[in-house]
Amino acid sequence: MKTTKYYIAAITAYTIWGFFSLVLRPIHDYPSLDILFFRVFSCSILMLLIALLFKRKKIKETIEIFKAMPKSEKRKSILLNIGGSAFLMGNWFTFIYVMNHVSVKATSLAYLVCPILTTLLAYFILHEKLSKTQWISVGLSISGCLILSYADIMDMFFSIIIGLTYAAYLVSQRANKGFDKFVVLTFHITLAALFLVPFYPSYGGPIPTEFKFYFCIETIAILFTIVPLFLNLYALSGINSSTVGMLLNINPMIAFGLAAFVFKENITALQITSYAIIFIAVLVFNSHHIFAIKQKWTAISKGS
Repeated sequence: MKTTKYYIAAITAYTIWGFFSLVLRPIHDYPSLDILFFRVFSCSILMLLIALLFKRKKIKETIEIFKAMPKSEKRKSILLNIGGSAFLMGNWFTFIYVMNHVSVKATSLAYLVCPILTTLLAYFILHEKLSKTQWISVGLSISGCLILSYADIMDMFFSIIIGLTYAAYLVSQRANKGFDKFVVLTFHITLAALFLVPFYPSYGGPIPTEFKFYFCIETIAILFTIVPLFLNLYALSGINSSTVGMLLNINPMIAFGLAAFVFKENITALQITSYAIIFIAVLVFNSHHIFAIKQKWTAISKGS
């Protein structure tokens, strides 16, 4: 039961991301790259301000921890943090590219493919153990994704590329231990912002003037980027990346529900079947923890 708080962190992060479309739709007329630029720049500025004003002690501690590391551990830490930033940036770039030039459906499918890729990467790279029940869950997820991609194999191809970048981020950060999570996230996003700055003059559009744009961007930066990413890293400090990855399915399932009931998009029986299979897969994968919580509450009820 010690892991419950990490489960809650992961579930909260992916539940927040599931509602992303509610704040993204009002600014859908703006170029996707402009939204990306302003999102990353805003996140970086906000996090640097918070870190410098309230996290100076943690920054000093992080520097001291890094200095005390052996050379091999320093090298590993540098690679994990630069790699983490690159994977995060790669995920954002590929997401925008596929949304603009391939299809929106492919981006949605990507975050259903991502948990499978995360689980497989964690198994082969981090040697995380999976029970037979969890392997059954992975099989269910694969079958659900294959049903969704049946009509267009290219959607699956691009979805794998997007999913692989975020899966790599999750797995790399599971191995990135010993540092304050907020300081680590500040480094990742600031490095991404520094990389994007040279591209802004060439690829950025005219500077937006509407209040609505900046209100939505700040909401995206704080509520839909900083908060869930921090919770994501916190969850990785307590539970396996394969588990965190499988919980990621919550995000597209909520988005699917919004598409059907809020935005009134056309939903087919095939899509409903696929998402139902993937929802069952999430429950199966985490059944051991669900049963543990149930047993705890049963014992508490009997004791009272």
